[in-house]
Amino acid sequence: MYYYLIIALQVFCLYHLYKNRNPYYWFFIIFFIPLIGCVIYLITHVYNKRDAENIANEITHIINPTKKITDLEKQLQFSDSYQNRINLGDAHLENKDYNNAITCYLEALEDTSQNHFYVIKQLIEAYINIEDFKSVITYAERIKAHAEFKKSRSQFLYGLALEKVDRLDEAEANLKQIDCRYSFYDERLIYAKFLLSRNKEEQAREILEEILAESQHMTKPNKRLYRATIAEVEGVLKSV
Repeated sequence: MYYYLIIALQVFCLYHLYKNRNPYYWFFIIFFIPLIGCVIYLITHVYNKRDAENIANEITHIINPTKKITDLEKQLQFSDSYQNRINLGDAHLENKDYNNAITCYLEALEDTSQNHFYVIKQLIEAYINIEDFKSVITYAERIKAHAEFKKSRSQFLYGLALEKVDRLDEAEANLKQIDCRYSFYDERLIYAKFLLSRNKEEQAREILEEILAESQHMTKPNKRLYRATIAEVEGVLKSV
């Protein structure tokens, strides 16, 4: 049990390090001196009294991912609230249980007193993963007038769904919105491939070259994070 606790601490610290873009040398400290490195990292980068319970919960969820679902189900049974239902849906989505996530979100939508932008955004994410493109389009069109929809991942997924149903001009108009410099590298690569599929090589090349140029100015953590994306950009550029 002690061994598994150390592994869980390592996983949590490495996840926190990666998520918060902390100095890369901590990777070596946590990896090569697990217990001491983790304790020092927790004290210097994570721990305070208010966060202690959250840290314990996250470590538990790493060891037993289904516990989070079980806890949220019990919480929902105790208090059948709008937020509790969304929390359970989010946990299912994180666990890649898309059908149960959709069920939770659809039940949340029944509460007509709420602003459902967040729930619909999450529904779009779930539906795209089960390739229900018509539902993606249906729900995206419910929120596309919302200011936060513009240049968002939801709009990008809407564009992908439109492509799947052969509404190509509309797809391109929505995918284009994600083409923002120094961000959305994966999405911009997909957009460039879409343009290539429509024989728009010059536009696609421009996007790919911009991504490649931007990669030269990435931080070291981002270079590691997007290494595969940049490699694919280089490969696609060579074939254009």
